[in-house]
Amino acid sequence: MRMQLLRNDRVIMFDRTDFGKSSLSLANGTCVRNDCTAHSAEYDVQTNTVRPLTVQSDVWCSSGSVAPNGNLIQTGGFKDGERRVRVFEPCTGCEWKEYENTLGVSRWYAANHILPDGRQIIIGGRRAFKYEFYPKTESSSNVHSLHFLVQTDDPNEENNRYPFVFLNVDGNLFIFANNRAILFDYAKNSVVKTYPQIPGGDPRSYPSTGSAVLLPLRNFTAPSIEAEATEGIFVEALNTCGRIKINDPNPQLVVETMPQARVMSDMLLLPDGTVVTINGASFGSAGWELGQNPVLERLVYRPDNAVGSRFEKQSPANIPRMYHSTAVLLRDGRVLVGGSNTHKNYELQAFSPDYLDAKNSKLRPRIVDPKSQAKISYGRKLFIRFSLTGNMATNLVSVTMRLLVLAAKTVRKVGTMTYQVQVTTPASGNLAPSGYYLLYVVHQQIPSEGIWVQIL
Repeated sequence: MRMQLLRNDRVIMFDRTDFGKSSLSLANGTCVRNDCTAHSAEYDVQTNTVRPLTVQSDVWCSSGSVAPNGNLIQTGGFKDGERRVRVFEPCTGCEWKEYENTLGVSRWYAANHILPDGRQIIIGGRRAFKYEFYPKTESSSNVHSLHFLVQTDDPNEENNRYPFVFLNVDGNLFIFANNRAILFDYAKNSVVKTYPQIPGGDPRSYPSTGSAVLLPLRNFTAPSIEAEATEGIFVEALNTCGRIKINDPNPQLVVETMPQARVMSDMLLLPDGTVVTINGASFGSAGWELGQNPVLERLVYRPDNAVGSRFEKQSPANIPRMYHSTAVLLRDGRVLVGGSNTHKNYELQAFSPDYLDAKNSKLRPRIVDPKSQAKISYGRKLFIRFSLTGNMATNLVSVTMRLLVLAAKTVRKVGTMTYQVQVTTPASGNLAPSGYYLLYVVHQQIPSEGIWVQIL
């Protein structure tokens, strides 16, 4: 149902616990309510091995994000899990820790986002028209009403579950649910801006599940920020993609037609600044066997291209990925894909985007310094050294820190096949909340292997 890459290059994955036993046994004869099999696992990317993990409550359609210290915080779920908080620390032999009745209301199909102060905000869920914070403090122990969730709730289909949430450069939150979006000041519980409705009025959030991503931020001033939300609906999936500059004085949606209709897709921002959309179906909706006609082709979106030439179909996968499928970017640039309930024997796969083709090997940088796990500060100069075996194009080098393209000065040669570029780190937690990020050097659209950096 979900995977998360952590700073130790291990991927935590899990699925619902109330749908029968799995084929992976828990360690040391451990059993939970007469079930001695694992519904969570730790996948070690480097050794290609899996370690079973124990969850005590149902994580079905829970939500979460990674804390500044690198811990995975997972909240809510189904029945016995709906008010729980689960914490997983990325350390050798560690297990899930669970805390009962921590959430103020039941959270099933909610959305989480890390905030500049290090807390998580937890928004919505099935019939949960409120938000709250974790960890709890005296000032954030209560839940707060969010009328936008009432406005976007469909009594029949509830098309505002799993809302899309992004942190804006001004510290406010861009929240999209059903077919509408707002810019929200969570500290004052007030709507700063209301955005145009998606043309046609079709819903895009669960169960008419589309996908969304915040496009790369190349200029850390408000007018440059864009958000993209795509797809969804019941009979035939939609084939449109909406893109909006959320900080424009008069923001307008630009709607494009994709090469294929898609629902239940996964959308990832790649280190070269492109967006890949994978998994899903061309008919139906999210839910148990409610999707039909799997979409196998991967779709790449190039945000800098002109309208009409941004989408590119790539080679198809060989396994359909439908409900409860997921994907995650690995440090080496590959994409790990898994899941698809209620189908048996679906395995993990990793696919390599075009930038990993052998023909690009001489153009691919290798970061020499700093080393992975480096600590960096806000608003500081950062020198990055990298090597390259092919011909260097100094004007085609950038440094990305996932969503951010760091402001860079001219690349200079400092040794045989070794170069140095100076960048400026993000100025504040509004741009990059404290925590761990993958940093890449990109040369002629070919990214290096990433390194972990922790911004404090």
